[in-house]
Amino acid sequence: MPVLKEALTFDDVLLVPGHSRVHPKDTSVATRLTRRIALQVPLASAAMDTVTEARMAIALAREGGVGVVHKNMSAERQAEEVDRVKRSESGMILKPITLGPDASLRDAHQLMARFSISGVPVVEESGGMLVGIVTNRDLQFESDLDRPVASLMTSEDLVTAPVGTTLDEAQKILHRHRIEKLPVVDDRGRLQGLITVKDIFKRRQFPRACKDEHGRLRVGAAVGAAQDDVDRARAVVDAGADFVVVDTAHGHSEGVLQAVARLRDAFPDVDLVAGNVGTAEGAAALVLERADDALARRASTLAEMAGAASTNDAWKL
Repeated sequence: MPVLKEALTFDDVLLVPGHSRVHPKDTSVATRLTRRIALQVPLASAAMDTVTEARMAIALAREGGVGVVHKNMSAERQAEEVDRVKRSESGMILKPITLGPDASLRDAHQLMARFSISGVPVVEESGGMLVGIVTNRDLQFESDLDRPVASLMTSEDLVTAPVGTTLDEAQKILHRHRIEKLPVVDDRGRLQGLITVKDIFKRRQFPRACKDEHGRLRVGAAVGAAQDDVDRARAVVDAGADFVVVDTAHGHSEGVLQAVARLRDAFPDVDLVAGNVGTAEGAAALVLERADDALARRASTLAEMAGAASTNDAWKL
């Protein structure tokens, strides 16, 4: 048997640095995942069950990257993971979780625990009129959990803001009244959204966060190439996924190409990513089926793809 005479570890080698006139503050690593989704940090986490669920996707999006929630779970649970990311922080929560006035305090406890929130607006079931808000502080020392929410919620002198209130204006209202949640209502008193002090703090803490037009963190969701994956895609899109990934080991296959075509027809306005691919031909085939991007199996594939497209376009396929 051959004898290994020499071996090297990471500490034994060095990429020799050269002379540079560029300062870190003058550089940008921003790029685009798709034509419509920009990233401040060019990192996307793998759609693997050991890597990406809501916690990873939230952490990565806050730093400027993006996460792809894996598909090794039911479509319902995957949609819940996507929903957790979209609700984790926002400029204004467009569809806040609510309770009716007849719901029990036990319901309030369970809802807050499930979504890791500290308060819930209370609205009339018919019409959506805001009638109060219940928070952890209201429930802290209450032992009779069968009581209705209406018996403990804050309803008198309820502080609200009108539709169109900016985050800067909301911050002043929150500070002036020493509250943490600000319901946003229309001129008829119907709940239209919710602004929280946590979201305002997160905006300052993570200025490079990858967010959508409503100030919510961006997140992707993986699907397979089977016929019923259209239903899975619909579930995650309805939950707020910013893009869908047809995630397979070999993207340059007829089944994947057909899946991309089905999903594009079903969701013409949703950004669609497909892969993995390891050749320029595979990337081109996926793009011909109207995928917005093709996931390269290795970095060197980008150079290979550059023969058919510009270097910049190769990433944006």
